[in-house]
Amino acid sequence: MEPLVAELTQVEVEYGKGQLALGPFSLSLAPGEITALVGPSGCGKSTALRLLAGLEEPTRGEVRRTARRGETSVVFQAPTLAPWLSARDNVALPLELSGLPRGQARGRAEAALARVGLAGAIGARPAQLSGGMAMRVSLARALVTEPRLLLLDEPFAALDEITRRALADDVLQLWAELKPAIVFVTHSVEEAVYMASRVVVLTRGPGRIGGEMAIAGPTPRPTGFRTTAGFRSAVEAVSTVLAKGMEAAA
Repeated sequence: MEPLVAELTQVEVEYGKGQLALGPFSLSLAPGEITALVGPSGCGKSTALRLLAGLEEPTRGEVRRTARRGETSVVFQAPTLAPWLSARDNVALPLELSGLPRGQARGRAEAALARVGLAGAIGARPAQLSGGMAMRVSLARALVTEPRLLLLDEPFAALDEITRRALADDVLQLWAELKPAIVFVTHSVEEAVYMASRVVVLTRGPGRIGGEMAIAGPTPRPTGFRTTAGFRSAVEAVSTVLAKGMEAAA
């Protein structure tokens, strides 16, 4: 069995004196596993993601990561693209920073943009891109390094429903090619059930695990998956656990 990509063990995060934002919280990530984190605002979902990314240290508990430097990519809600760079150069940037020659980095960036349907926009600046296109560039930049761990912090929150659904399918298709472990933070139960093989529900902050559920079905999702009885049943089950977690912590 392959070692876990990352593991949080009884972590707690405090901001200020005694102000607990998360925990105790434990989570293990197996290679290639897609996990969604759902919970009310302020429950610590994004904090858990930052711990997994190595962007923050826990106040208590342990974080273990086998993904080395360059093997973890993060996509935030805002695309965070450099406005003075083209789409190609934004995607090539992490490769160039790692020491790859510029020509090779640009070649891999163009291939990554083609993979997300933006082969015709390699020279476009961020201001020339729609919200959905900018997020595709962010996804291409995150995946161009072929990470073992991909962390997505509500990346579709600012987009319309049709674009969100299209990008969800894009992410699952890209996962099928590269098979990174994915942690996806979202407020949408339907999005969580559609994207993930496992949904972890956090209680009201400080977030703890209120429950978790394995989601059956093939990945990427087939056409019509959202209308199946299994999908609807899973959405209702996760929603019930979420409601109970909010009541218990209220």
